[in-house]
Amino acid sequence: MQLSIGELARRTGVKPTTIRWYEQEKLLPAPLRTDGGHRVYAQDHLRRLGFIRHARELGFAMPAIRALLGLVEHPADDCATAHAIATAQIAEVDSRLRRLTALRAELTEMAETCQGGTARDCRILETLADFDHGHCLDHSHAAAPHGLD
Repeated sequence: MQLSIGELARRTGVKPTTIRWYEQEKLLPAPLRTDGGHRVYAQDHLRRLGFIRHARELGFAMPAIRALLGLVEHPADDCATAHAIATAQIAEVDSRLRRLTALRAELTEMAETCQGGTARDCRILETLADFDHGHCLDHSHAAAPHGLD
């Protein structure tokens, strides 16, 4: 099977510019070239690019994807590294969920305290203007004390 970059992009949902970047970063092997210099991709490129895209969709960073691809290239190696990478990604997702939950609670609190009326008396605008985060439910992201930037 031979695929143009456009066909590879259509089949994987990855933009041609991203495909070329993955090649530059050595995440995808260099494809063969036609006499006219056009890239020609094979089934292996399709599978590898699908792997990369799926890993990106799951939020893995490029160094983690590089490490996982290294394991794909060495199928006899121990998969403990893959497990550690996946476990770290789960921890990152959990952290994001905690931050999003706090964000949602803060937004809900802002919206629920708004009684309508004029902008001058708007609780939402007052809360947003409080740059020291005196109204925040999550004080961990409050501004640094004055002079400690």
